[in-house]
Amino acid sequence: MPAPSSPGSLAALRARHGERYRWLLLLSVMVGTMAAIMSSTIVNVAIPDMSQHFALGQARAQWVTSGFMVATTVSMLTTPWLLSRYGYRLTYAGAMLVLLLGGVGGGFAQDFGLVLVARVAEGLAAGVVQPIPAVIILHAFQPHEQGRASGIFGMGVVLAPAIGPSVGGLLVDWFGWRSIFFMVVPLCLASLWLAYKFVPVTAPGGVEANRRGAPLDWRGLLLGTAGTLCLLNGLVTLHGGSASEALGLLAASAVSVAAFIAWQRRLLHQSRKPLMDLRLFQYRPFAMGSIVAFIYGTALFGSTYLLPVFLQMGLKMSPSHVGTLMLPAGLVLAVTIALVGRLADRRPTHLLVCTGLGLLALSFALMVCVSPVSPLWMLVAFTALGRVGLGFILPSLNLGALRPLDRALISQGSSAIGFLRMLGGAAGVSLCGIFLEWRLSAHGATLISGGADPARLAAFAETFLVLALLCGVALVAAWRLRATEGSRGPL
Repeated sequence: MPAPSSPGSLAALRARHGERYRWLLLLSVMVGTMAAIMSSTIVNVAIPDMSQHFALGQARAQWVTSGFMVATTVSMLTTPWLLSRYGYRLTYAGAMLVLLLGGVGGGFAQDFGLVLVARVAEGLAAGVVQPIPAVIILHAFQPHEQGRASGIFGMGVVLAPAIGPSVGGLLVDWFGWRSIFFMVVPLCLASLWLAYKFVPVTAPGGVEANRRGAPLDWRGLLLGTAGTLCLLNGLVTLHGGSASEALGLLAASAVSVAAFIAWQRRLLHQSRKPLMDLRLFQYRPFAMGSIVAFIYGTALFGSTYLLPVFLQMGLKMSPSHVGTLMLPAGLVLAVTIALVGRLADRRPTHLLVCTGLGLLALSFALMVCVSPVSPLWMLVAFTALGRVGLGFILPSLNLGALRPLDRALISQGSSAIGFLRMLGGAAGVSLCGIFLEWRLSAHGATLISGGADPARLAAFAETFLVLALLCGVALVAAWRLRATEGSRGPL
């Protein structure tokens, strides 16, 4: 362990800042996570201008988004190894530096290939950063404070994607698409300053980072990457390509996942360090939480794609109208997370997650009642109801799934559950698109025909009902998140 006199040691930082230190630490990682999440969503508003600048088709332009999501999903698996080998500060600051370079590189890029490289770099950094706050909350805060910490952290983080696209749209209008990449620069610089001021050099558990520890499980990482890429490309191909090619990719994904699991088990039996410790799934709350996280990611990201398309193509609302409609829902989400975070310190987390999934399912089901003549308040209310549901889930799910774990597995658990949530989210966008396209074809409708087509609205309604059903399935798993709450050791 670092000497107590070391300025970056946990003991020195706690002695210097006293009881408020854990909140300063949480603020430090919150700023970086805001930058990572903002970089994942804000570029979407620049895709049309970027496509025109580089003369891209829609498929190539979407690589900017899909490349980021794949990189984020896969790199989450490396966070536990990085934390144990390099400690909190180097891991976090290194990821922020990569995110900063990705933003600057994307902003100055003169070739679309370089833009794509910058987006992948940003995705890798975002994936490494996102599991870290949950690890810190469960190590640094007592059980009676963890909910409040999760709520405050979640409120700050969701404001980034809620406000980001609105600010991004103005920047694109005023300064062009390149300005979008530079938006993360101030947050990255602030996070680097905060990291060297408040983030300790130790690894989770307060132990010294071991530079000579077990090497990274490269074979597991390659198998996980191959499985993820084949799954997502297979779903995209199923959406707009040949069925045989799509089935081949999905079959390759299944083989890669089976090989990944077999390899992780082999490493465990040999007492070596696997990329994903499968002992996590021996804890029932974590196993159920993983199922909830995957389905929740599918429903959340799927609805993020579906809702704007429904409002614009189904109800024929203008993009500015849609943006105005979604802003109150984002603010409602931020407030709900802060309030529910306090409840998570006093109420069983499985009840809060179940409540959130129920509200989310209800909001999807109520969308069936919406038509072009529905009053605006109805749309706002139904959308806000879904965000209230998300506000119940976000601060509670990680706590319910990770609290029962052995202390040594917390980093692995945060990484694994984040990976499954992102994988479900990446798949959810394609699955929603596939199902909507199928139902449109079945009803003899298209998205581009003019007017309020009842057949098109029926296809949207059926897709919303499927999302509601998915939330219902997740609710069954969420009920089994019940576990005794335990205290945690040092950071």
